[in-house]
Amino acid sequence: MGFTSCLQIFPTPDMNKTAEFYVQLGFRAVYYLDSAEPHVCLYKDLIEIVLTQSKVETYLPNREIHGYGYDAYFISDTQEKIEQELIRLGVKIVRPLGVTDYNNHEFVFEDVDGRWIAVGTKL
Repeated sequence: MGFTSCLQIFPTPDMNKTAEFYVQLGFRAVYYLDSAEPHVCLYKDLIEIVLTQSKVETYLPNREIHGYGYDAYFISDTQEKIEQELIRLGVKIVRPLGVTDYNNHEFVFEDVDGRWIAVGTKL
């Protein structure tokens, strides 16, 4: 008994634009736009992201609101492969693959809304 996984909720001013970005990364999008709370579910491997409609016109990432921090952290043992694929797709790499001061092997990319998403694992 206990927690088994986590999904990430991304409020966004334009669900279609954000969904399209993630679909280009290989995510599968399922739209629930006619529900009481419209949203889009994005699936890839063991990752699930739920896009919700934001009232604000521009998404403000954690680093702008709080001074630092990522907006999501995806765990993976194949960071090199994922980083190379994102580079091939033209995704902005904010921090290249390396070892952090907290002993994680990670890189950070920026999504279409300006979120910084780390991809890494503990060494």
